[in-house]
Amino acid sequence: MDDLTFGTRDKRQNWTPKDPLKTAPVFVYPPRPAEFLAWLPHYFLPWNLLLFAAAAAAWLWLTPGTETLKTVSPGWVAWLAIRNSVAVFLFYGAFELRLYIARRQGNAFKYNARFPNDAKSDAFLFGGQNIEGMMRTFLTGVPLWTAYEVGVLWAFANGYTLWPDARLWQIALVGLLVPFFHDIHFYLVHRLIHVPVLYRWIHSVHHNSVNPSPWSSLSMHPAEHLLYFSGALIHLILPSHPLLAVYHLHYAGLGAVVGHIGFDKIVAGDDAGMDTHAFSHYLHHRYFEVNYADGPTPLDRWFGTFHDGSKAGDALMEARFAAKRSRVNDHNG
Repeated sequence: MDDLTFGTRDKRQNWTPKDPLKTAPVFVYPPRPAEFLAWLPHYFLPWNLLLFAAAAAAWLWLTPGTETLKTVSPGWVAWLAIRNSVAVFLFYGAFELRLYIARRQGNAFKYNARFPNDAKSDAFLFGGQNIEGMMRTFLTGVPLWTAYEVGVLWAFANGYTLWPDARLWQIALVGLLVPFFHDIHFYLVHRLIHVPVLYRWIHSVHHNSVNPSPWSSLSMHPAEHLLYFSGALIHLILPSHPLLAVYHLHYAGLGAVVGHIGFDKIVAGDDAGMDTHAFSHYLHHRYFEVNYADGPTPLDRWFGTFHDGSKAGDALMEARFAAKRSRVNDHNG
């Protein structure tokens, strides 16, 4: 498949899609029902439905029963940690193997033409982006994800939630909104850790991956992991169900790979391929101060930090940066 049918390459062979990014037609006025209905399948496919299926399998077949969950014990806590570690290894590893190790599609549809592990970098432990990413993922990322899961499941098992007798329609509504809850929480946390002092000590660890790849997904400082997975606590105050809390954590944990795949499409033969929806977050890694959210809410557009990947988007970003520099200079002067 010729990726130039769908995008362009610069002199460094970096690929950019022809079509600018668009925000979901959800929070728009006046409403655009036809556009919303056309977008709706993309809300579920491919990622949201896949992540929900993974969470449902984990909850139904790989999670202890309610009576066991009522008492925290090392056995089932360790089991959840192993379950989550295996899920991450298989999910992230599948993308890494196909796209970065076997390189089944070369650099077709790859935003940054370089493969990050072709050269060592002093920015990473042992000089390797993948090595550091895997260490941070399994040493602090998955353990903190599991800690939140243990706490939330224990609270549900013991009835320590605000809506212990939630009705089915309420639970279903919360389930449909999990990606929105995650996106809003992610945006707020993300803006917080871009405050200079927090960025320097915490978030810069993640931004060392200027050219992100799958193992960059949870390559974070432990403090960022702690903030990142805290979104699942919302299920203690909403009419929810433990399955939805597990889904929320899978959405954050496994779903983090979506913005770090580094390719716009995953192709098979001459087929059109699967859209990854990775471009928005790739632009954040490239430009740092754009696209803090990464989902269905237009928070970046509302707050002036949206970049659609076009030259017009570059111009808006540069104008915003220039205005920011001017304010700083005026203040210092």
